[in-house]
Amino acid sequence: MQLQCLCLLLAMLPALAMAQGVPSPSSEPREVEVDVQATDGGTAVSSDDAARLGLATDGGAAKLEPPALVAESPAAWPEGLEGTPGEVTLELLVDAEGAVAEVKVLQAPAEPRLTEAALKAAPGLRFSPATLGGTPVSVRLPFVYRFEPPVVVPAATARIQGEVRARGTRRPLADATLFLDGSAEPAGAVDTAGRFTLEVTPGAHRVEVRAPGHKASTFEETVAQGQSLQVVYRLQPGQVNPYETVVRDDRPRTEVTRISLHEQEIREVPGTLGDPFRVVMLMPGVGSLASGISYPVVRGSQPAATGFFLDGVRIPMLYHLLLGPAVIHPDFIDTVDFYPGTPPVRLGRVLGGAVEGRLSRPREDRLHFTAYADFINSGGFIEYPFKETGTSISAAGRVSYTGLLISLGANLLNEPGAENVRANFWDYQARVEQKVGQGRLRLFALGSSDDVGVSPGTEYEGDSGGGVVSRFHRVDLRGTHPLAGGEAELGFTVGWDAVGLTGEESRQQPAGGLASEQVGEYALEQTSVALRAGWTRRLGETLEVAVGGDVEHRRAATVITGQALPPGYRPGSAPDPLKNPSSLATFSGACATATWSPGERWLFQPGLRVDAYHLVPGITHTAVEPRLTVRHRLTDALTLKGGAGLFHQPPTVLLHLPAVDTAGLRYGLQEGAQLDVGAEWKAFEGLELSGDVFYNPLSRTVEFDVQDVVENRRRGSLAAQDLAASGYAYGFELMARHPLGRNWFGWASYSFLQSRRHVRLERYGDDNRVVETQEGTLPFAFEQAHVFNAALSYKLGNNWTLGTVVHFNTGRPESGHVTSQTHRLVPGREGRGEWVRQDEDRVERLGNFFRVDFRAAKSWAMEDFTLDAYLDILNISVQQEVFGYEYGHDYATGAPLRKPMQLPIILPLFGVKGTY
Repeated sequence: MQLQCLCLLLAMLPALAMAQGVPSPSSEPREVEVDVQATDGGTAVSSDDAARLGLATDGGAAKLEPPALVAESPAAWPEGLEGTPGEVTLELLVDAEGAVAEVKVLQAPAEPRLTEAALKAAPGLRFSPATLGGTPVSVRLPFVYRFEPPVVVPAATARIQGEVRARGTRRPLADATLFLDGSAEPAGAVDTAGRFTLEVTPGAHRVEVRAPGHKASTFEETVAQGQSLQVVYRLQPGQVNPYETVVRDDRPRTEVTRISLHEQEIREVPGTLGDPFRVVMLMPGVGSLASGISYPVVRGSQPAATGFFLDGVRIPMLYHLLLGPAVIHPDFIDTVDFYPGTPPVRLGRVLGGAVEGRLSRPREDRLHFTAYADFINSGGFIEYPFKETGTSISAAGRVSYTGLLISLGANLLNEPGAENVRANFWDYQARVEQKVGQGRLRLFALGSSDDVGVSPGTEYEGDSGGGVVSRFHRVDLRGTHPLAGGEAELGFTVGWDAVGLTGEESRQQPAGGLASEQVGEYALEQTSVALRAGWTRRLGETLEVAVGGDVEHRRAATVITGQALPPGYRPGSAPDPLKNPSSLATFSGACATATWSPGERWLFQPGLRVDAYHLVPGITHTAVEPRLTVRHRLTDALTLKGGAGLFHQPPTVLLHLPAVDTAGLRYGLQEGAQLDVGAEWKAFEGLELSGDVFYNPLSRTVEFDVQDVVENRRRGSLAAQDLAASGYAYGFELMARHPLGRNWFGWASYSFLQSRRHVRLERYGDDNRVVETQEGTLPFAFEQAHVFNAALSYKLGNNWTLGTVVHFNTGRPESGHVTSQTHRLVPGREGRGEWVRQDEDRVERLGNFFRVDFRAAKSWAMEDFTLDAYLDILNISVQQEVFGYEYGHDYATGAPLRKPMQLPIILPLFGVKGTY
């Protein structure tokens, strides 16, 4: 074993130096002994000696630069003395070449063979020459050979391997560091997957693990000789599911107005029941049918004028039972995009705004599972990747038990008949996604069912009941792949929709007793097949183009079974295509968009959409829709924007009904324009302000009245009437928003909305009969002039989250279309006042409404899953909203009575959720 050597150079110690070969003024070279001095500037000789030697001096003394060891010459232990300690101090004469010219022993150990080994090795040492006043000189210096036995370190014959994860989420902590046995120096780090390996000696060890944002933890481990111990270290996060500022959407702003919500912004807003799409009801430009009903009235349009899309696929409805959660499990939704006006050309055939949910990308790291249960429903979500084949499978579903809760509540309150009320729903979603080369192939299926009604009692035969059933299914296959320098997408969708009225009756059973049986059904059913394609490519740094096309075939029919009859049926009446619609229709369209950025601060996006609506036999409507968006970044914080476009849509009836939008094509298309200008200002980090002013002229509207459709009140044949009207909407919207980050998010918005329709109106006489018909411009039935929303959610310490929502809106006109119609008093018989209908241009408005929502949640990080408990209450303020008035007389006095129809719609929801 080789001996380690240590040398003590002259350093700052006085010594003797021999100057060799220094020329003198008169004779041959000679040797002179001089004194070497230690000074602050280094090692030097005195000025007298320097003068005698003819050396240059600096301030009276010649500076000596000592030699430095440049090549070691280790000494080996003599045979048989391995490990014997000892120390040999030598004096070396290092010549002007840096070689060892002479070796003397100054101090020897007890074992002489160690001295011999040092003397044998010393001549092999090499130094850089010493210099005196810049001239190489020979020097004498002490040098020590120290014979020390090596420190015996036990062999690292054991190993600790494992992963570092976040407790609860199982997320690998790639920034974790490990410390062993109290050492201040890191013993190891982890890779990007959170894995690590520590080579240790057998025995007990303490492993401390630290990671930013997590509490440090120490783990006790004991390993045996040759053992490889597998471990998983879980660190407690400082905060479960923090409100992190994460850039999730790198899409540049090209639309005039697009509000995108992510993460907790779509799942933790009070009053939304944790549902992503219900958050749209709190956006600027949105009114409502009634508090809690989740169909948005966007900029004063009819609810059916707003399109609902899922990754570009149109779906008929978003919410269960109008009040319930969305038909898509929240874990399938990554982002919700809301376009209150001028939606992009790819989202076609809508006259108003658009709501698009974008599916989350499959997580390809490990198994994920979510389960929850609350007062209304329970559901689950599961996702698993097959890494070997690049396949990911996801599935979700939920089912309600609302009817059971209603029945239990009725029994507790002793309300007869209420136990027969039912309000049930279920939905499902399934996805298979496969990597194919550089592209992806995805099969996605979803479906939904709602059933609301009253079941007949079983106390006597003939008791009747009925209900409304609504169902739909979609299967979508799409593939994406690079093509011609861009990205291409091809999709194929099959759909089935149905809405029906059912009749039930209590009947005698052969085995005895009474049971409920269905005696008739009136349903609208529609099947659809659609094909679409799209291609996007960036051409240089300033231009991007996107083209696409789609074709959809719809086959709609009325299904009547048993004793069912169309609503409003009258014997001998002419057939009404909206009461008994059966139709074949084909919708086809093409669109193109160019996004041009001529400079850093300008963006232009012209677009064009062309649609053809064909209804068998032989009715075809063509719509050409040019669009333009302009954005100008005035400063780094302030952007000005504007947009305009034409829009078309088939006739609508309040909410989407299968077959109605196809059968209604015989009455032509609705047509309107949208004009929007505004500004976006990032005042400072964490505060975004925006404002929009819009004007939407409607050159042609065909908006069927709900009561007309249900009651068949229209006079004469529809085919002989022109059902079209015109109108306009205008207003402005303001929004201040703090996106996710710094433990909170929130926004406040105010909307001023005006919507008018130019229609034929009827004037009523004191006998409640129509006396004349005129034309006039009236407030639209869905107009709410002022709407204010404020939402706030804050994550406190100890993983508590509190949030609140404040909502205010003014009332809609009491026009009789979706509410009661204002009545007026006229003299009646016996001097008693009688109620008669008020003319539509003189109707009053429903009362204003104010509501406060509340949400509280607590999170826990378990070993491998997180647990959340939450309380979400819509209308914790217990405010009653007026949705109409009842006109009558007091039974006791006979006095006229106008009684508000109002309910405090309160949805308290307590639930628990586990996420693995």
